[in-house]
Amino acid sequence: MKRALLLLAALACVAARAATPSEITVTLKLDHDVFVEGERIRGVVDVANASADVIDCSTNTSPDRLIVELYRASDRYQYEKGSRVSFTAGFKLLSGEGQKLETFLADHFPFNQATRYFARAVLVHAGMRYESRLCTFDLVPGMKCGNALQMFTERDDLKRVFELVHWHRDRMEHLFLKARDEGSSSREWATTDLGPFLRVTVPKLSVLPTGEVVVLHRMTQDAFVRSEFWSLPDVFEFHTHEKMLDPNVAGAARVRELYKDAGGVEPVKKAWWKFW
Repeated sequence: MKRALLLLAALACVAARAATPSEITVTLKLDHDVFVEGERIRGVVDVANASADVIDCSTNTSPDRLIVELYRASDRYQYEKGSRVSFTAGFKLLSGEGQKLETFLADHFPFNQATRYFARAVLVHAGMRYESRLCTFDLVPGMKCGNALQMFTERDDLKRVFELVHWHRDRMEHLFLKARDEGSSSREWATTDLGPFLRVTVPKLSVLPTGEVVVLHRMTQDAFVRSEFWSLPDVFEFHTHEKMLDPNVAGAARVRELYKDAGGVEPVKKAWWKFW
């Protein structure tokens, strides 16, 4: 009986020391509510520690763990909660500290359906779960507006397929470049957001023999954007992003700027009886 009382007292002390949900908060915020297939789906996890505890997620063997849970809305499928690689960089929070951490969901989960998803961040600390609210986002294929094929002289078994698609984002139309490998090995490369896109001009996608992949698209009425990637059998990476004025309207744009800087042009003053 005495041992039972001591055990209950010890458990009560542990419960008293346990942090309450209001003392440890976790939030997850995604960059967008709609992503194009192949994007890495970036989000920021914010952990705030107002408790007296120390939150330790500094290594894979640390007592605490920060994970992300993902659900597919179409069939209520829940992906595995675990990941061999940490969802965020390691961190350690003392009492009164907070930390914002970057995460990329597509680095941990296979997004094999264009549908709606739900995600939340979960901090596991001292046997308790501290959950963020569910974030809702859609995955879409985009509207196709161009494509190209790259072959490799030293790899007859490999070909790389490029596809340009556009979709609405941040109240503007954006252009995206997709890339995937076909042949003996299949691989999906990360989709790149090339920025705002005006559909009045068809974008151009070129694959050069030296391995450069160039996309030229109209960003505004007066300017184009030239995006260059380096594409080799085992590498596909972004290189440069350059804004260029449209030569057909650059002169007119400059005249407008000069007119604005000069405060306008004064009208010619004539006597009321003169017509020339």
